[in-house]
Amino acid sequence: MTQPGPRRQRARSFGPAAVLYDQVRPSYPVVAIRWALAPLGSGRHHVADVGAGTGILTRVLGSMGQEVVAVEPDPLMRQRLSAATPGVDVVDGRAEAMPLPDGRLDGVLAGQAYHWFDREAAHAELARVIRPGGVFAAVWNERDTTVPWIWELSRIIDPDRRRRRFSGRDVASYGGGHNQDARAEVEHAVDCTPDLLVNLVQTRSYFLTGSPRRQAEQTTAVRRLTEEHPDLAGAAQFPLPYVTEVFRARRR
Repeated sequence: MTQPGPRRQRARSFGPAAVLYDQVRPSYPVVAIRWALAPLGSGRHHVADVGAGTGILTRVLGSMGQEVVAVEPDPLMRQRLSAATPGVDVVDGRAEAMPLPDGRLDGVLAGQAYHWFDREAAHAELARVIRPGGVFAAVWNERDTTVPWIWELSRIIDPDRRRRRFSGRDVASYGGGHNQDARAEVEHAVDCTPDLLVNLVQTRSYFLTGSPRRQAEQTTAVRRLTEEHPDLAGAAQFPLPYVTEVFRARRR
């Protein structure tokens, strides 16, 4: 049997950490999600959260009054999603194969997930399930690496990351079924503690797929950062700044 490559292993790594993931990962600003859905106009719309994970974005959509179906392939993530979000419609599926009828949806969002998709297959599937005039938006919470201590944290998590405020993600096209619309970013911050920062790192794919030695090294490095960096040393609580990026397209 062919073993999955490193990228696929990382994509499948989150399930065992589902509870911690749901507890510590940041939510999405309502203003950013409202912007993503703005072309649909006011009112209640039928939308899907694809690659829904534990339902962090699903809950934002539900709080906005949207009719949501959560599509997630990992059974442990689905289990946590259902437990944390009672009453939501949760289905076993992925961006490349959604168990939904043609043209069923007014919109689809992918929070912290689009980079794991097989883009060609996902674009075709998105064009199938979204009605003409509907929207698709990929959303990411990105740490603001212009903040010095965030940059040091990012170097611990991903030593190859370049220093820039935004991710620079390549989402210039969502395939022939969509017209690229616009991009927006929203600044926000969450309250953080040294323990929470360690926990956040422990939900990253690089950590989850690392060796026990590498995991111990990262944990120690993050602890040292909170103890020694001049912006954090001695602080029991501090803001963790994010920039939420939204890339939106319209179904032709």
